[in-house]
Amino acid sequence: MTTAGGFVFQTIQRAINEFGAGIQQAAPKLLTGAVFLLLAYVGIRLVTGALGRALAAIYPDEQGLIVDLGVTLVGIFLWFGAALTLLEILGMGEIAASLGTAAGFVALGVSYALSNMIADTVAGVYLLRDPDFNPGDEVKSDPVTGVVTAIELRKTRFRDEEGRTVVVANRDVEKKWTQLDAGHDADTSD
Repeated sequence: MTTAGGFVFQTIQRAINEFGAGIQQAAPKLLTGAVFLLLAYVGIRLVTGALGRALAAIYPDEQGLIVDLGVTLVGIFLWFGAALTLLEILGMGEIAASLGTAAGFVALGVSYALSNMIADTVAGVYLLRDPDFNPGDEVKSDPVTGVVTAIELRKTRFRDEEGRTVVVANRDVEKKWTQLDAGHDADTSD
C-alpha cells in the first residue's frame, strides 16, 4: 500500500515523464516549423521586395499607392498561405483546412460588403493609368465639370467653375467622362 506522499510523488513523476516524451515527439515538428518560418520569412521578403521594385518601375512615383496596394495584397496572401502550411507541418491539417475554408467565406463577405470601395479602387487604377486623364485637365463627368486637381485610388477631386472642390467616387468618373481641353471636346470614355 502506498502512502499519500508516495502517490503524489508517482503522479508528479509520471506527469514529468509524459511531458518529456511529448516534447521528444513534438521536437522534430517544432524544429521543422521553425525552419519553415525562417525560410517563409526570407522568401516572402524576397518576393514582396522584387514585386515592389517591378511595380515601381512600371508606375511613376505619383502612383506609389498602386505599388503599395499590390505589395500589401500579395504579402497578405503569402503570409496566410505560410500560416496554413505551418499548421499542416505541426500536424494540425484539419485546423488549417477549416481556417482556409472560413477565410474564403470571410473574404467573400468582405468583398461583397466592400464592393463599392473595390470598384472605386479598380476604377482609380484605370484613371491613374489613363494618359488622357491627368491633373490639370478640364473634364466633364456626370456629376461635375471642372479641372482635375487630384486622382487618388478611391476618389477624384475636381475644381468646378465656382472654384469649389468637388470629390467624386472613381467608379462614377470612370463610367463616362469627356475631356474639354484646348477648345475641343473629345469623349474619352470606353
